[in-house]
Amino acid sequence: MSQVFTKELMPVLARHAGDWYGIYVHTDALGKEIDRHYSHLISVYPTDGSCHYHQTNRYLWEDGRKEEHLFPGNYDFENQRIIFDTERIWGWARDIDERHVQLMFTYKGGDDKYVYEFVHLSDDGQHRTRIWHWYNENGEVYKRTLIKESREATPAHDPIK
Repeated sequence: MSQVFTKELMPVLARHAGDWYGIYVHTDALGKEIDRHYSHLISVYPTDGSCHYHQTNRYLWEDGRKEEHLFPGNYDFENQRIIFDTERIWGWARDIDERHVQLMFTYKGGDDKYVYEFVHLSDDGQHRTRIWHWYNENGEVYKRTLIKESREATPAHDPIK
């Protein structure tokens, strides 16, 4: 990496650094709930040179099932966005104004489905909402994910530990 990444290149995403606790609600295209789970997301800017941005997503379902996924990302200086290229996904994130971040990603696995995510950060930086629109290979929405999160230094509960 010949150029140096700074948080000033993506100031809105930089405001998301830290721990976020929330709930994901997945619906079909018409809004019928099909899944729900708790989340704990951790966003950091590593200083060890491993990547420019790193997000850890932890999920917990009511039945006790747990998942954890790591999303290291590097800044694409030419296109001014973070690129994610992991075993699980390929995608990007970019600031779009003073409160919003946009993401696009595809799950690796051979199909042409993709997800667009819109993230809104509250003015005080303590709350955010996210919505995912899941598109099939024809570009038709078939699912949505609604996410409400808050930043808590010491959460009242952490069901994911």
